[in-house]
Amino acid sequence: MSTPGNLSNEEAYKHDLKGYVTGLIAAAVLTIIPFVWVGFGLPTGAGLWIIAILGIIQVIVHVRYFLHVDLSPEHRDELHLLAFSALLLFIMAAGTIWVLLNMNYRMMPGMEMMGM
Repeated sequence: MSTPGNLSNEEAYKHDLKGYVTGLIAAAVLTIIPFVWVGFGLPTGAGLWIIAILGIIQVIVHVRYFLHVDLSPEHRDELHLLAFSALLLFIMAAGTIWVLLNMNYRMMPGMEMMGM
């Protein structure tokens, strides 16, 4: 979403404003759809998948239109930073879930009877 360097200030402003408005509209639509889905009580099995997919798409919209990170070579470092941050968050979340499930397993009633 970088502004081309050969534009005047007014043209660059309009280019950036167009990107922000596009991102705002996309983010609003991607937020409204899950609220309507839940509000009308539509099926929850597929609904959870739809909400998760729309959430992932919304993260991509925010990164592209508001953080201005894309696949261009000049933004590659920012993309690597975001990917590394996501990896760290995944490791922390997966580790927490692993520890909690292990604690839950070890605190089950009757485990002392089984010799564990």
